Amino acid sequence: MNPEAGFPRATGSADASVRPALPQDAEEIARIQLVTWRTAYRATLPAAVLDDWDADAATGSWAAAVTSPPTPGHGVLVALERNTVVGFAAFAPAELTPGEAPDPAGPSAELSTLLVEPRWGRRGHGSRLLAAVTDLVRGGGAARLQTWLLEDDAVSQGFYESAGWGPDGWARTLDTGDRPLREIRWHALLDDPSEEAR
Repeated sequence: MNPEAGFPRATGSADASVRPALPQDAEEIARIQLVTWRTAYRATLPAAVLDDWDADAATGSWAAAVTSPPTPGHGVLVALERNTVVGFAAFAPAELTPGEAPDPAGPSAELSTLLVEPRWGRRGHGSRLLAAVTDLVRGGGAARLQTWLLEDDAVSQGFYESAGWGPDGWARTLDTGDRPLREIRWHALLDDPSEEAR
C-alpha cells in the first residue's frame, strides 16, 4: 500500500501529528535511531553497532526506504512535535518464519521499527505512530500486525501490551557477531471497525 494513499497530510493535534516521511526526513530519522538505540539498548546491542555507526549510510538507507520502497506495502511514517521530527515507524508485509503456515485470517504486516527519541517520550507520539501504521496496513488488507521485540525489553513490551498486543508464541535468535540476541514476536489482530459496529 502507498502510505500517501488515503492518508491525510498530517494527523493529530496542532502540536503533535503523524505524516508519511519525506526524503528530507532521512537524516533526522537516522539520528533518532542512533540516539534511541544508544539510550535504550547500550547494554544489549553489540558495542560495534553503536560505536561504529555510519551516519551517511544510515541516512542513505532511510532515504531509499522513503523514496523507493521495495513494494507498495512498505512505508515510513514520522511523528512531529510542532514541526520537529521526534520519532518514526517503518512497516512492511510480514515474511513467514521458517515452519510457519500462512494465517488463515489473511495477510500479516510487520512493524519493523517504532522509535521515539527519549527526550520526546511519554507525549503520545508512539501511540499515534502505532495507530497510524495500524490504519494503513488494515486499509491495505492486512488482518494482523506483528513486531519483534528483544526478550528483555520490558519497556517496549509494556507499551505494546498496553495497546492490546501480546506474544504469539514465535521466537528467534539473532547472530550479532558478539552475543546472540533473542527476540519474541508480538502481534495484534486487526479487526475491521465496520464489522465491530454491526
